[in-house]
Amino acid sequence: MTDLFGLEQQTPRTNDRKESAALVEVLKALKAHTAVAWCERMNSGAARIGSRFVRFGFKGCPDVLGQLRDGRLLGVEVKGPTGRLRPEQAVFLERIRGAGGVAFMARDCRDVLAALGPL
Repeated sequence: MTDLFGLEQQTPRTNDRKESAALVEVLKALKAHTAVAWCERMNSGAARIGSRFVRFGFKGCPDVLGQLRDGRLLGVEVKGPTGRLRPEQAVFLERIRGAGGVAFMARDCRDVLAALGPL
């Protein structure tokens, strides 16, 4: 497809990236919350590098890992408006809770405030 000047046009993407927007919002809310000492985005997935297949992270790893000021582990799985937890994600969040940490699924900053309390 070309434009009026004969230049190649890129096909617009149809993915509106609602989960990416939710991740940015949740990270901002976590970093601003007084109960959170630190938190970071955990990248996971896989890629082919040369002839090798490399996996990043591990199955079920939450999107955000961190630590609360009281020393407990924090794990947050971020989902878009219609996203659901995969079984391995639910198991990992339960493992964090079972060890005394705080783990939850968040779609926006309201879920962060509901899980951690008001600022």
